[in-house]
Amino acid sequence: MEIPPKSPDGSQKSPQSRELITSNTGSTLCMSSHSESVWTSASRSKWDIYHKPIIVVSMGAAIFLFGMVITSLSYFLPKNKDIYKMCGPAFLSLGLMLLVCGLVWIPIIRKKQKQRQKSQFLQSLKSFFFNR
Repeated sequence: MEIPPKSPDGSQKSPQSRELITSNTGSTLCMSSHSESVWTSASRSKWDIYHKPIIVVSMGAAIFLFGMVITSLSYFLPKNKDIYKMCGPAFLSLGLMLLVCGLVWIPIIRKKQKQRQKSQFLQSLKSFFFNR
């Protein structure tokens, strides 16, 4: 019969700590580290690939334009001028940040797609030569 180890203060370890130690996290970590498998060769549409950066770019452009309108209102409307001068630049900077992030995201996705195509080609080439 196995006796559970005792902690320095003399008490036994809790069942949660034993569960964490004995759990098999290695296999689950490897399975969850890749969102897509390299082995699946189902082609995806351009919208499936680029929909997130397109949404970020369009939201950034909309917020940037809203910031321009709010900033311009501070010059045309004397009422609540301080509020317009505070909120306008905040929306301008937030919109510009989202716009730039989305525009940078698109080339990153293109590069990943090219790497994935090369990887699939090398996998098929390797399986061709080693499965003979």
